[in-house]
Amino acid sequence: MQRAAASISSSRAAASISSSRATAWASTANSRHAGAASCTTSRQAVAPLRIRGQAPVVPLSLSLLSARRPARTRTALAAAATTAELPPAEDAAASSDSGGIAGTVQLGALIVAWYLLNIYFNIYNKQVLQALPFPLPYTITAFQLGFGSLVIFFMWAARLHPFPHLSAAQLAKIAPLAAGHMLGTVFTNMSLGAVAVSFTHTIKASEPFFTVLLSAFFLGEWPSLLVLGSLVPIVGGVALASLTEVSFNWVGFWSAMASNLLNQTRNVLSKRLLGGEEGSMDDINLFSVITVLSFLLSCPLMLLAEGVKFSPAYLQSTGLNLQELCVRAALAGLCFHGYQKISYMILARVSPVTHSVANCVKRVVVIVSSVLFFRTPISPVNALGTGAALGGVYLYSRLKKTKPKSQ
Repeated sequence: MQRAAASISSSRAAASISSSRATAWASTANSRHAGAASCTTSRQAVAPLRIRGQAPVVPLSLSLLSARRPARTRTALAAAATTAELPPAEDAAASSDSGGIAGTVQLGALIVAWYLLNIYFNIYNKQVLQALPFPLPYTITAFQLGFGSLVIFFMWAARLHPFPHLSAAQLAKIAPLAAGHMLGTVFTNMSLGAVAVSFTHTIKASEPFFTVLLSAFFLGEWPSLLVLGSLVPIVGGVALASLTEVSFNWVGFWSAMASNLLNQTRNVLSKRLLGGEEGSMDDINLFSVITVLSFLLSCPLMLLAEGVKFSPAYLQSTGLNLQELCVRAALAGLCFHGYQKISYMILARVSPVTHSVANCVKRVVVIVSSVLFFRTPISPVNALGTGAALGGVYLYSRLKKTKPKSQ
């Protein structure tokens, strides 16, 4: 009996031990499964949320991850975080396309404004010159440059553009360029007052001829044979248009030629006189300083040559509508300064060759518009000469891609 009771008690003890072990194993297994589940949940919570078109936010729980995690896992997570900060390729392409379209539209608007301001300048300026009882090219030039100077001072005062800081040496180098700019404008107004607008611009189409000549003389830049060949239709077209021009006179012809010579001398000498110092200011400020200095230089010439003749009382005594004359002169001055300023803005956005081609097209537009507005009679031979000159200018602009030889 005692042995049977002992065996029963031992079997019960073994059963209780095995049951406790089973309970412990079960609890251990449950805790392991719970840990794995919590780890999986935490890993799922760490995964970044990617939304197209929006940069996902890197979760803060990345910094709380265990340092015992393998280096490979940390590297993968860092790469994923870096990738999350980059925009999608589709969005980048779309933004670049929209930026390119916006830039093209802006450039097109500038070119249209450039053409329109040039057309209206020639119309208003010709109306003012025709209304005057006697030529006043110096007075008209001083008025145009003075109006442009007021616009420039307003631009600097309103901080629309930074004010340039120049030394006396720089001003001394810019002064000859301003003198050339002022005299070139004077001769242009002389030509516009003497002959038709279309004929003046046909003569001014021969600017490449003076550019090649002066560049070779002052800078030692010799053009290629193709560039020299493009000058043939320019010179021949101007000669043909001059022979058949109804309003031709020598004052208008030589004034336009002198304007070409002075303007191209200014452009060529700006490279030699300024050297690398023009980098201290942008093109807008360089043009602005030249305009202001040109106005200051034109005032003594105006008073010396035309100051005695020109006065509001005298113009009123001639029967002119002084108010209308001043309004048209002010509009011409605004257009004059505006189209030159826009020309510099376009040159900053395109290559010089593209700008030359656009300038050639602009001259065609101005000639056609002036012929239609003023009803200028043009013969077929005159139109042929004008077209040949403009075609040569276009060809010259395209061939200027060839690098000139230097000696």
